[in-house]
This record gives sequence, C-alpha cells and structure tokens, in this order.
Amino acid sequence: MEKPHILVSGAGIAGPTLAFWLHRAGFTVTIVERSPKLRASGQNIDIRGHGLTVIERMSLQDEVRAKKTNEKGLRFVDARDHCRAEFPVGDGTGFTGEIEIMRGDLAIILYEATKKDVEFVFGDYVTGYKESNDGVEVEFANGQPTRKFDILIAADGWSSRTRKIAFPDKNDSCVKSLGQWGAWFSLPWQPSDSGWARWYNAPRGRMLLVRPDNERVTRASMWIIHDSKKFQEAQQANEQDQKQLMKDLFADAGWEADRILKEMQNADDFYLQHIAQIKIDTWSRNRVCLLGDSAFCPSPISGMGTTVAIVGAYVLAGEIVQHWPDYAAGFEAYERKMRPFVDKAQKLAPGAPALANPQTQWGISILYFLLGLVAWIRLDKIMGASFSPPATAMELPDYGTLRLKTQ
Repeated sequence: MEKPHILVSGAGIAGPTLAFWLHRAGFTVTIVERSPKLRASGQNIDIRGHGLTVIERMSLQDEVRAKKTNEKGLRFVDARDHCRAEFPVGDGTGFTGEIEIMRGDLAIILYEATKKDVEFVFGDYVTGYKESNDGVEVEFANGQPTRKFDILIAADGWSSRTRKIAFPDKNDSCVKSLGQWGAWFSLPWQPSDSGWARWYNAPRGRMLLVRPDNERVTRASMWIIHDSKKFQEAQQANEQDQKQLMKDLFADAGWEADRILKEMQNADDFYLQHIAQIKIDTWSRNRVCLLGDSAFCPSPISGMGTTVAIVGAYVLAGEIVQHWPDYAAGFEAYERKMRPFVDKAQKLAPGAPALANPQTQWGISILYFLLGLVAWIRLDKIMGASFSPPATAMELPDYGTLRLKTQ
C-alpha cells in the first residue's frame, strides 16, 4: 500500500511537530516554507504544561532544556529603572514559563529532529489547489510543478496565506484585533541587562520590554495600544518605514528608549506585528485543515501560543492516524478535543491588553502600586491557577506508538 502523502504549509513550530508524529506513524510528509531558509529567529517563547509533555514524548526535552534562557522572572521598573514589582520564575506558571526558550532555537531543534525524514521545500508557498475524490492537487508560487497530496495542512501563521485560499469567506472576519501592535528585535547586551525581564510602561499606552536569551544578547520588544491606519499602512511598507514609525511613537518614552531605538535601527531581525487573535468557527474544509496560529492564534500576550501549537500538532497527528483514511473524521475529532483548550487559552484577563498599558502617568502609578501589592503579599502564588496560563486545561490524549492500522 502506498504511504499517505501530507503537505504542510509552514516550517515554524506546529508544522514540524505535526510532521514528526505523522512520519513516525508511516506517512510521507512534505513541508513547504515561504522563507528561503529556516527562520531561526524570533523572541522568547514559553513551553508550558502539556506542551512540555509532548516535547518529552518526542524525546526532545534535553535539547530544549539545554537552550533555556534561564530567565529569573519579571520586574516592573520605572523611568529610573527602580523595581516596582518583582515576580520570580518560581514553578513557571507566571509570566516566565517553565521552559523559556528562543523561538529560533526551538525551530532549529524541531527541524533537526525531522529533516532526515521529511521533505522541506524552502522559498515557496501554496497559491492554489484543486480537490478530487482521491486527493488535492496543489499549485506553488515559484515554478514548482503541481503536486498531488492526500491532505493539506495550513500551519503558516496567524496571517496564513493558505487559510485565505481555503477560507476566502472567513479569512478577514476571523482576525480579532486586540487594538495593540508590537515590534521585536535583538540588541547588544549591557550590564543592566540582568537575568530578569524588565517591563517599563510609558503614557499613551506604550510599553518597553527587554529580556535575556542564552547567548548574552538582549531581546527587546515595543508595544503600543494603537489601532490607527498608520500601522495598517506600515505593515505593507518596508522595514525602514516601520522602524521610523516606532521611533516617532517612542522617542519621548523615557527609561532606556533612546538606547532601544538606536539599536533598533541596526537590528537585522526586526519585525512588526498586529496583536490579534484568530477565531474561526471551523478548522477544516474538505481536505484542508488549519493548525497552530492559522487556526487559533491566542496572541503573544496570552503566553500560550507555543503550547497550543505543539499540543494541537500532536492531537491532529493522533486523530489523523487513528481515523485514516477517513481524514474528515480525524479533522472533526481534532477540533472537538482541542477547541475547549483553545477557548481557555484565548481567554485573556479582563481589560487586557489595555489594562496593562495605561494611557496616563496616573494610570501607570496605580498599575505599579497594585502590582507591588500583589508581589508583596504573593497573591499570585495564593491565587495559583487564576494567575497562570491554562497549559493543562484539557485531558491530553496518549496516542501510544502512533501507527497506521495497515502497519
């Protein structure tokens, strides 16, 4: 019997995780990635709860732990860099996850775990497809001939091109803006960049965040509550225009803004993103299924994006294998099991993100007073799960060895 052949669009986190499990089950997997090479960049990400369990089932826990940033926790600081509230990493249920790792490091680990068994096609992407009774013929952008697969999985991010093709009637409405924009990049380490993440608020809904990685490089991000046309236009503009917009908006922010803006100009890993969630009423249509951020992006402020991507990939692989060749039943079971978990992951704190990014100095003072009180009486520990991302808020299936019924 010929092995089923699956096409995955996107070589980030969810795509290679899915490919790992499908290959183990006896499937042939091809991953197509728009970037000309593996995108081994990005900021700090968390792996929590069931996400870490899946990593352990992949026997990748040692590689992942070796790349931990070893972030000590989070400090809220004022314009003079005085700490106003401190939240140590503890058991990893707060701001800093149990496993804090650079996105690029995790992408490399997953790529190394799959590259010998999975076909990777870089510098190309899906432009269209035609379905038939026995498969889906996929068209590509850069000269690659049309190829036939059994099913197509869209794991190409929150702004997924593949989702736009498969769900043209739902693609625009599924993007739920949180009214915030963020920019990420790296900058040279300096002595004030300790092992702590430092969070600084400035009036007009602005926030600066610097975090350590494991290579003595500092990772910076700039956040602003702003939903104007300026950002929508900037997203379509070149990188220099995007940097100029951030410079204009943060020039008078105070604290270490001057240093951060100066280093931003030279950063070669800068990227700007609309802070949004993806909420779509179905994750599959015929032979196409959505996975990861393309299906259920919870937004960077949730602390759950990587975890739901890893868990979602594991569950999708397990249900495809258990139901094959009835892929539709597999897709339905995947969504039925994952949707409640995703709903909890997407449930943000009341008023977020605006509440954590006040518009006035008075609002910032109140925020820091309340955070200081919480830290002083250790309310975050007393309340436990109420302050923690819901990283174990489902019964994680155990698919055992994952083998096709015919094997």
